[in-house]
Amino acid sequence: VLAFCQSLLQVIFPPELRFACLKVSNRVFNLFSSYCYFDITEIDGVNTNELYNAVQLYLSSSVSTNGSRLSLTRALNSSAITFGLSNNDCIVDAFNGVSVVWEHVVTQRQAQTFSWRPLPEEKRGFTLRIRKRDKSLILDSYLDYVMEKANEIRRKNQDRLLYTNSRGGSLDSRGHPWESVPFKHPSTFDTLAMDPVKKREIMEDLKDFANGQSFYQKTGRAWKRGYLLYGPPGTGKSSMIAAMANYLSYDIYDLELTEVHNNSELRKLLMKTSSKSIIVIEDIDCSINLTNRKKNNNNNTSTRNYYDPEMRCGSVPGPGEDGGNSITLSGLLNFTDGLWSCCGSERIFVFTTNHIEKLDSALLRCGRMDMHIFMSYCSYPALMILMKNYLGYDESDLDADVLKQLAEVVDKAEMTPADISEVLIKNRRCNPKAVSELLEALKTRANRNLLQNGILREKNSEDIMEDEEQEKRALESPPNEGSEFEEPCKKQEEEDEEKMK
Repeated sequence: VLAFCQSLLQVIFPPELRFACLKVSNRVFNLFSSYCYFDITEIDGVNTNELYNAVQLYLSSSVSTNGSRLSLTRALNSSAITFGLSNNDCIVDAFNGVSVVWEHVVTQRQAQTFSWRPLPEEKRGFTLRIRKRDKSLILDSYLDYVMEKANEIRRKNQDRLLYTNSRGGSLDSRGHPWESVPFKHPSTFDTLAMDPVKKREIMEDLKDFANGQSFYQKTGRAWKRGYLLYGPPGTGKSSMIAAMANYLSYDIYDLELTEVHNNSELRKLLMKTSSKSIIVIEDIDCSINLTNRKKNNNNNTSTRNYYDPEMRCGSVPGPGEDGGNSITLSGLLNFTDGLWSCCGSERIFVFTTNHIEKLDSALLRCGRMDMHIFMSYCSYPALMILMKNYLGYDESDLDADVLKQLAEVVDKAEMTPADISEVLIKNRRCNPKAVSELLEALKTRANRNLLQNGILREKNSEDIMEDEEQEKRALESPPNEGSEFEEPCKKQEEEDEEKMK
């Protein structure tokens, strides 16, 4: 009887009629419903849907507290575990006072026909439910916000990379001129031995840059910034670069100029760098010849041709020589501040040098090196940071007399943070010994500097006195009898006497 009833219903209501009724009922339901639905599938045709991955990553930031059943994943090159919604679970999110509902829908995929790319057995996607009156707000702003937050989370979770340009401009297996390794440098602004006021100024400048996209667009400037780190060796220039990268979660591109043959290769390297990165050129005064043109002009006033080797920033290989580069000053300036420097966004250029006076003034101006940071010898506040890093000592843990002696001698000693760190590392097993050894090393260096300065002053004063005495003797001494001017004068007198006769 049941089979007879089913067959009768199928005859009375054929599949076409049932499908039409279902379609009409859905339209009636949607017409009177106050909600609308959007499906975001994992695979769009044969390509992966980037929006699906972004939603999955975005929801991972809030499901750890709101979700009842979670899935845990860890992506490649990621340093953090990502939470996600389980199958067919829901979560409520809010944006500008508007509530939305996300549902993770997982269904079994039907048997697929032949395909060049096998699809997964499960069909995954997200369904977004919103009120119809909020449709314009969600589509215009909310999805862009989701993509932006997902990129931020991905950048924080992903391990940073340190890139270097391949030797001679060669390409790797993927056709890229950069080779990369994971960047694991532990330096941060908290551990950086520097004056806290200057450190805070640099951090605020970096933060303003990272959050300044709208400002740079409004002012018509390329979204980039240049920093020059200069000072004696061992003052922490490389540690500063690592701290900047860790603070902003940026990758680092360490550009070796001696491996770049010409300006064209330099532009190609710039084009292959990614946004949110720091491009570093260390020891710029040593890598290629970038001496100050004014100084060169003063030393040699003769007319020079542009193609002379001394007028080029790179040395031109002579006959029979292999290698060499022909990077010009103009090419480097265009690299940092020309049209080619605008092919990406949110990038920082960092230059380091031990001798700022050797650099050309065109490199030093704002727009190329916007902020000049002097990495000085270790000061008292920087010394306290090193004591905290290596010994775990605060100022309250040290004797007042010891603190007074350290404050009096540290500036006179002119020791770099690297030198002081070495003293603390060697004696880190015994903190009192480390403090006494450090104080003794500072006093020794201060006395040596005082002695050298005294000898230098005496030498300078002796040179000045000797020069004055030579000038005085030259003014007081009579003309030499056998000078080259004596004979012409005698001949002239004899000729005048003969004429008078």
